[in-house]
Amino acid sequence: MLFELNQKEAELFSGDLLVYFIRESKDRAVPCSSKPVRRALKRVWKSGDFKGSKGQTFLFYPPVSSKKITACRVLAVGLGNVADAIDNNALREQIRSAAGTAVQQATELKVRSMMAVLPEKTGLADTEVAECLTEGLILGSYCFDKYKSTKEGEDERTAIEAFSLQVGRLNFEAASEGMNLGKSAAQAACQARDMANEPGNAWQPVQFAEFAWNVARKHKLSCEIIEKDAMQKLGMGGILGVNQGSAQPPKLVILKYEGGSKNTDPTLMLVGKGLTFDSGGISLKPGAGMQDMKYDMCGGAAVICAMQAVAQERPKGINVVALVPSTENLPASTALKPGDIISHYGGKTSEIINTDAEGRLILADALAYGIETYSPDAVIDLATLTGAVIVGLGHHRTGLMATDDNLAEQILAAGDRAGEPLWRLPLGPEYSEQIKSQVADIKNSGGRGAGTITAGAYLQEFVGDTPWAHLD
Repeated sequence: MLFELNQKEAELFSGDLLVYFIRESKDRAVPCSSKPVRRALKRVWKSGDFKGSKGQTFLFYPPVSSKKITACRVLAVGLGNVADAIDNNALREQIRSAAGTAVQQATELKVRSMMAVLPEKTGLADTEVAECLTEGLILGSYCFDKYKSTKEGEDERTAIEAFSLQVGRLNFEAASEGMNLGKSAAQAACQARDMANEPGNAWQPVQFAEFAWNVARKHKLSCEIIEKDAMQKLGMGGILGVNQGSAQPPKLVILKYEGGSKNTDPTLMLVGKGLTFDSGGISLKPGAGMQDMKYDMCGGAAVICAMQAVAQERPKGINVVALVPSTENLPASTALKPGDIISHYGGKTSEIINTDAEGRLILADALAYGIETYSPDAVIDLATLTGAVIVGLGHHRTGLMATDDNLAEQILAAGDRAGEPLWRLPLGPEYSEQIKSQVADIKNSGGRGAGTITAGAYLQEFVGDTPWAHLD
């Protein structure tokens, strides 16, 4: 996909679709920088059929003889009322959403090339406008059809091959910086979506390892893969235990980025759950919907693709290390059983109450090993860990637990900025009490009550005094 920033006059664009983003306004004049577009919108604006409201669109075809607009089609997309936005984060999301609306209509029209004119007077810095519009365009155009074949007589889905951002009246350098930031973040998100959408027989632990090696080679990162034999020597009983029912060997994938001094600059450690298929093991999940358990590796996908974005942006003054423990969780005669006791990295023992509470087992080994090995200043882990978090928060927010208030506040702010809101849940000794075992140090399930929090309490056992946050 070609994505470029353009200073050429938008009216001279001769591609399939030219897009203008229009602010909602009660004024009689259409708030658009293009005189021909203002004229075309004048009647629908006056009638109230299009007022720039969020989600509104107006499509028109310039006359073939027109020399004022050379694009095949022109689309006006409503930005909504920017004056009503509660803060900059809301404005950022309005722009992303409008870009997604534009792409949705472009896809329906089978557009191959489109130019989007960067909106002005949004209340955001020029860099942010370009960043958010780029994110919305790329994320909105995402489609996973790798395994679909086109039947005779069916229309093939037409992918947009070329995006052009027209700088309009914004600063070119600032818009260029924003576009590049938006591209690296959105492309990494699309890569993570690709990983998640792959079936369980196509995306396994070895694919995580191969992807990490490729990213490391391309972007000059350090990569290490801890194999099963090494895990046995290290005593990673959590990863090995979950892996017992699978024919696929586990991997602990490690990527390192050095953007600063090891001695004076902070190190951030990211850990992502890479469960490439989760049947529940001996504690078998219901058959209905089990096909979606290929998504149990989304935490790992998010972390490893975040490293791709970090490698592209190359921030200064920080070091980042990412760990993805990866395996399958399947039932077999060799599989982990309820009542078994395992020993994690570092020696802490755990009684297995439910083999479907497996994510915390593999994350615990990665957390303990990573903290001891890399001495990070802060740790964030990401996982599709519990169904209980969906019961509590729905699909709208991510559950956040943390041992450090400052780290929690930074993550909450980052989530709001990215349009990925979180909600902080408590931790405390009363929840840790729920996972005490009579026969081992801890147990891997504290029962149904506070299921999300007790899963976090389990992971808390392995982070010591290091500032840590868990995203479920």
